[in-house]
Amino acid sequence: MIAATPPGAVMLLPLDFVSSPEALTRIWALTEAEQYTRWLATHHYENFHVVSFLLPKELHQDFYNVYAYCRWADDLADEIGDPVRSLELLDWWSQELDRMYAGETQHPVFVALRGTVKRHSIPQRPFSELIRAFIQDQTVTRYQNWDELFAYCEGSANPVGHLVLYLCGYSDPERQALSDATCTALQLANFWQDVIVDQEKDRVYLPLDLLARHNYTVEELFAHKFDDRFRDLMREAVKGTHDLFLKGLPLIRMVNRRLAVDLDLFSRGGMCILEKISHQGYDVLSRRPSISKVERVRLLAGTLVRAAFKRAA
Repeated sequence: MIAATPPGAVMLLPLDFVSSPEALTRIWALTEAEQYTRWLATHHYENFHVVSFLLPKELHQDFYNVYAYCRWADDLADEIGDPVRSLELLDWWSQELDRMYAGETQHPVFVALRGTVKRHSIPQRPFSELIRAFIQDQTVTRYQNWDELFAYCEGSANPVGHLVLYLCGYSDPERQALSDATCTALQLANFWQDVIVDQEKDRVYLPLDLLARHNYTVEELFAHKFDDRFRDLMREAVKGTHDLFLKGLPLIRMVNRRLAVDLDLFSRGGMCILEKISHQGYDVLSRRPSISKVERVRLLAGTLVRAAFKRAA
């Protein structure tokens, strides 16, 4: 249950928040700041079920706090509408992060996040890496090869997995490496799902050398030209992404049961998107593949059944 908005508190989405002198200068008490991160996680138009019903109740607020940080960084990058202004705000957000780790902050997200960082001994790097990736999005719209794309995913996707592991008590390199495979695969699956959507921002995540190897051009991509060449290059991209999902699956057996269910669900959901792409003949230029509500329920049911059998075994 979400607590009521505290009297006088400024509950604004990031875009409105940065335009409000009252919000920017307000001094936030911890309880108000935590209510703000909970509010943001449940009121943003891109909100999702941040807190799984399977996660321990004592972790719920920490997940809200981390989500709010990521949501703010994402919005400063993609919702402003002006790359120059976005770069200015992302630099400001990075400075606010530095201030939090120095013990000085007044922004509600950082007031709430400070306790999470201390409780779970989370280093600054994953938070900083996310900002680096969002800054890169303002200046880089093409990737020459897989190495460049993977390097981008190291900042845009993999830190999220590290943060989740820290929140659940895991900080070892072995689990982080497996998490990286899963998070990169999830990011790539989203790219292949949103090929048309990303074109609206003049972004192409399919590596240029992959296109060239199949004698296909960016101009043809923007013209939504679907043929055997595009089918073959998408098949190659989907196959590599599926292999990454398989590489990360062992992590499910190395974490507690509650987190394992969430990891399994995210992995199966990502692989389901890849299957959707395959079933529609790799044509993501005329129709965006998506998972229906019924399919989501089936994925959850399958994950719970696997978890139950694992527990019984």
